Amino acid sequence: MGYTIRDQTGLYFLTFTVVEWLDVFTRPCYKELVIDSLRHCQQHKGLELFAYCLMTNHLHLIARATEGQELSDIVRDFKKFTARQVFNAILNNPQESRRQWLEWTLRKQGEFNPKNTHLQLWQQRSHGIQLRSAAVTRQNLEYIHQNPVRAGICYRAEDYVYSSASFYAGLEAVLQVSYVL
Repeated sequence: MGYTIRDQTGLYFLTFTVVEWLDVFTRPCYKELVIDSLRHCQQHKGLELFAYCLMTNHLHLIARATEGQELSDIVRDFKKFTARQVFNAILNNPQESRRQWLEWTLRKQGEFNPKNTHLQLWQQRSHGIQLRSAAVTRQNLEYIHQNPVRAGICYRAEDYVYSSASFYAGLEAVLQVSYVL
């Protein structure tokens, strides 16, 4: 990870970006793989998730690890698993018009990374900031939830399906989180 997670149980704002800022997550089937993996990490890996927003080429989270778990291990496993799952989904999706281009790009990116020779979906470095105060946490929560509004995808944050904004607004959400404030 580019930003060291020093306090493995600390609360962090995390950003995972797709290599070359490729718009991979334009199809719901790919987004669902990420959401399902986050759910698995919550249920089986010790991920405490407080906020998320999955955009077409990056993912924001506010998260921490439960006691006895390492956040950096959870992040590593999540990124490795989702990379394989999304890559296979791209290859096997008959509606994927960008298959050859995406496959070539993700394989080339994997070749460029000495830690990885097959494929690379996520940039090696993950942007992580420890949230040490309620004010900074609130600011990052707002930033995450307003991401699709700023991108022009929706008018109201709670209308974006792949975000925890709906949960915070008391509406149905594709992935449950815990309130951070």
